[in-house]
Amino acid sequence: MADKTKLMYLGSGDPARQRTDYYPPWLDNLADDVTMEGSVLNGVVRGAEDVRTVLSYARTLYEYQDFIYIGGYGENDFVEDYTSTVGGEPIANIAVVYRNAEGQTQHLVVNHRPLSSVLLFSRLLGEHFAGTRYAQYFAGGIVKTCG
Repeated sequence: MADKTKLMYLGSGDPARQRTDYYPPWLDNLADDVTMEGSVLNGVVRGAEDVRTVLSYARTLYEYQDFIYIGGYGENDFVEDYTSTVGGEPIANIAVVYRNAEGQTQHLVVNHRPLSSVLLFSRLLGEHFAGTRYAQYFAGGIVKTCG
């Protein structure tokens, strides 16, 4: 039984588990109308080009990924549960990938923790995308309301 009092976002601490070579298998199979929501985002990112652009840069901010689980979830979906550091701060993420009937990535839910690292990650993304149409999604950008 895992120690439930340990802060999971701190990771295993084992350098041998800190991967820098992982590439998500679902990232190259995005539906044209894919959507992504997450704790580092204001609003919902829509469309394959926008989702790919945001994720491609966001992935470069991870210093490594220490996976707890990567694999299937339900009949057609996928989950990634990992820890890392961003800007030297510990961060954890659970990403749930929902696929459509054709097997394409249709919707992503990307939930990072703790809040201090979420805010740092969002700010770093906002700084990178400043002056672009993507800036609105991150800390310091225009907050989009739901609906």
